[in-house]
Amino acid sequence: MSSAHRHAGDNHFGGHEHGDSRYTHQAQPHGARPLAVAVALTLGYAFVELIGGLWSGSLALLADAGHMATDSAALLFALAANIIARRPVSDRFSFGLARVEVIAAFVNALAMLGVVAWIFYEAIDRLNHPVPVKGLGVFVIAGIGLLINVLVAWTLSRDRENVNTRAALIHVLGDLLGSVAAVFAGLVIYFGGPLVTDPLLSMFVAALILRSTFGVLRETTHVLLDSVPAGVDYQKVGLSLAQVPGIVSVHDLHVWSMVPGRAALSAHVLVDDIERWPVILHQVRHLMRRDFGIDHITLQPEWLRREAPAASVPVKRVS
Repeated sequence: MSSAHRHAGDNHFGGHEHGDSRYTHQAQPHGARPLAVAVALTLGYAFVELIGGLWSGSLALLADAGHMATDSAALLFALAANIIARRPVSDRFSFGLARVEVIAAFVNALAMLGVVAWIFYEAIDRLNHPVPVKGLGVFVIAGIGLLINVLVAWTLSRDRENVNTRAALIHVLGDLLGSVAAVFAGLVIYFGGPLVTDPLLSMFVAALILRSTFGVLRETTHVLLDSVPAGVDYQKVGLSLAQVPGIVSVHDLHVWSMVPGRAALSAHVLVDDIERWPVILHQVRHLMRRDFGIDHITLQPEWLRREAPAASVPVKRVS
């Protein structure tokens, strides 16, 4: 979900155009509307749960508000990426501005670590010093939040073509667990159950936030450090390149993701016959796209210069 610019350095891979495919973002306008609706619903009700949690005294409700805020941020980043992807590259930003999404997600994840720490701290304090909770209010507010999440999930599920929308749907499905936990806490307390149910379930929701936060941090860090994309074997890429007919060896190989979901490759390749370069380049592009999902490829060809045969010099006989 990484920007991996893995440097091969002096690694060489032996094997049997400057080829440059210009990188451009492909707009996906059809995905913007469901994402915008999802952001409005999720973020709006996160504020409602925040107010409701403060009013009812429920830490589980506050934790669910934090979880919804996390997911609304993820949805917002997906929406931003969808909009930014339509902007053309410029002389200053030759790769476009899609990495703004990655930077924003990284900063948001760091902020959520602070929220999780506060929830755990408050939950432990409430385990030792229980706080009265309005069970019925928690149940009603969390129940509406559950319905909101179901509505958002249904809205996103209608768009099956946009990759950002599909990723956002996974976040929302995870958020459903937080709402269920808050609903359960409200029911237990309303029917006379122990007050510790609320802080215990709030820690469960915080753990959900922590899990998704670490996932975001891992993915965005890989992107920002230009590491090899997840699921791509760097050595296999080099060996596959070297086995393309006409390529003698590969060096200075780099594999990275410019943005999540868009892998790139650059390399120097030694070919045995520069006249066959267009055919070789076509084969490489097909191979990399098919086997590794790499669709932005820049190759620098080098070739062996054959020495011209020495001109015959007539020998003059001396009588």
